[in-house]
Amino acid sequence: MAREKIVWLITNSCGGDTHSFLNAYFPNYRQIVEEYFDLCYNNHLSAAEGNVAMDILEDFINGPERAFTLVVEGTVPTAAQGLFCIMGYRNGRPWTAVEAVRDLAAKARYAVAVGTCAAFGGPYAAHPNPTGSKPVSQIITRPVINVPGCPAHPDWIAGTLYHLARYGEPRLDEYNRPVLFYGETIHDRCERRHYFESGIFAAKPGEPWCMYRIGCKGPVTHADCPVRHWCGEHVNWPVGSNTPCIGCTSPEFPDGVEPFFERLPDLKTPAVKVAADRVGLVSGVATALGIGAHLAANILTGRLGQTIRKGFAGARNTGVLRKAARQKKE
Repeated sequence: MAREKIVWLITNSCGGDTHSFLNAYFPNYRQIVEEYFDLCYNNHLSAAEGNVAMDILEDFINGPERAFTLVVEGTVPTAAQGLFCIMGYRNGRPWTAVEAVRDLAAKARYAVAVGTCAAFGGPYAAHPNPTGSKPVSQIITRPVINVPGCPAHPDWIAGTLYHLARYGEPRLDEYNRPVLFYGETIHDRCERRHYFESGIFAAKPGEPWCMYRIGCKGPVTHADCPVRHWCGEHVNWPVGSNTPCIGCTSPEFPDGVEPFFERLPDLKTPAVKVAADRVGLVSGVATALGIGAHLAANILTGRLGQTIRKGFAGARNTGVLRKAARQKKE
């Protein structure tokens, strides 16, 4: 199989998603770019600069359609005619991120927004947003596949790109996130779910109990962190380090999930407005966060035992890339 060409634009961003991608573990970054993808351009990783770098992008803009996948990391600033983010000089004038994203997306096979900033706005579009930053989906008219996270897990990035190259577009949720990685909430698969079911809660960060009452946003955050983990091969994740989930993959992050260490307020998203004691229903889980009623309902339905068994099963979905790497090795 020919390697899919990737053009990766970093716009208004901390660069955290590229750094995360570099920390891919199995397969590692070198395997990813040598065996699976042809990473043709990335602002931070490219050895080329000036006209040499711009010529690479020019070739894609003037080349055949659907010859590459466009990855955008970061928000796209629109204030001041887009001059808060310049990708380079083209046709003798500054080429803004707005123009670059639109010009390249018009030719790309797929458009992928990596990181919460690119997907939903994230910290760079947080109030008061002086640069007028917007997510990629508000800059171009074609569909955008969102891979949020602050930063996005390297498996989420590479796995989505591999799925696009090998199988086409994955099944997406209502926010255009791959269900493969964002199909369940943190709360659904949390290793501390049985403490929630039993009404055992931490009073401060560092305690090993359920952290819902000290601000955990797991009930409204869709991601597979509890079973995938970070820092290599299932090393750790925020709750495992005794700190609440802050909801970084959510469309409303960060403004809508702050303060991070306070119990969930009334939830407001583009789709719903509901009080926190019913937030589990919003996230697609038959859960009411009123502890007594929830626990009683679980006992009556037999779900409590199923949940505990699921929590201790330790199923670890290593993703399509890991499966492909093992098949290749065999």
